Amino acid sequence: MKFIHTADVHWGFAPDSSKPWSRERAQAIKDTFTQIITKARDLEVNFLFISGDLFHRQPLQRDLKELNYLFSTIPLVHVVIIAGNHDRIRPNSCLNSFSWCTNVTYFMDEELQSVYFEDCNVEVHGFSYHTPEILDNRIDHLEVPSDNRIHILMAHGGDASHLPFDKNALAASKFSYIALGHVHKPEILTEFKIAFPGSPEPIDKTEVGSHGVYYGEINPGTQQVEVLKFLPLSKSQYIPLAVNITPSTTNLELELKISQVISMKGSHHIYRFRIRGTRNPETEFDLENLTSKFRISEIIDESEPEYDFSALFAEHPGDMIGFYISALQKPDMSPVEKKALYYGIHALLHTTDERS
Repeated sequence: MKFIHTADVHWGFAPDSSKPWSRERAQAIKDTFTQIITKARDLEVNFLFISGDLFHRQPLQRDLKELNYLFSTIPLVHVVIIAGNHDRIRPNSCLNSFSWCTNVTYFMDEELQSVYFEDCNVEVHGFSYHTPEILDNRIDHLEVPSDNRIHILMAHGGDASHLPFDKNALAASKFSYIALGHVHKPEILTEFKIAFPGSPEPIDKTEVGSHGVYYGEINPGTQQVEVLKFLPLSKSQYIPLAVNITPSTTNLELELKISQVISMKGSHHIYRFRIRGTRNPETEFDLENLTSKFRISEIIDESEPEYDFSALFAEHPGDMIGFYISALQKPDMSPVEKKALYYGIHALLHTTDERS
């Protein structure tokens, strides 16, 4: 039996809403999900498991129709869906009255239920969110019947507010595979047994690294997973990088360094840069210009001005600058203390310049 496991698609979400590429990222979520459908067809899988948060919020009728069409293009694939905390089932949800195509099974109930697919000898267990949170552990000690069926559990959660569970208890269960959702980073908790596929497209700057889905194969005889591999699919990645500078680095040099890194790694990705090193105290980097020219979600300036505190103290032994240096400077200063010293000296020097 072959399957694709995905979750946390967040259809309808527009990442980086304040950035010019936000609309493109919203479309990428839809395009990548379409790729998942194509993969399911090309790999001739038996099941597509969607473990919650297919939608970012309550879906509109048009969202359901779009996805239903996609599912109709893979009629030989059993599509099984549960709702997560974002797309939880509400009394007025369009989901309550929507008619899915025949190959789609949507677990609408908030209590655990199961469906048996006789053609594959597979029984899938799952339930959907009806509330924003599920605080109780519902899945650790589920009984799996000894009936020679392949048993799959679908669940959405893994933190204190969203279906907490004990990984070791789940690992000891008799489920053939546990298809989880909610955590946006792909992770195998137990080899060939329990996995989070992560979000197919990263949805914010913290979700770094490759994103995609898991492809798996289960041996019908042993009812065990024999293949479980990650398939990268995302159009873009959020990439954190550091740029090192020196006191001689100018704005143009910094822009060139960043441009070269982006050109090498790919302009379709989104970057979060940290500026590190020491700079000339008179240099102020134009970060707004950099973020307007490239797909940069954030630039964090961690550089430190290269002040010669000994020379400054010798020049200002009896005024506020000298007093400030002697009061704050000490060995093994913390980052916060260093910033207080640098910012204070910068302000005092500028005040002195303005008064002279």
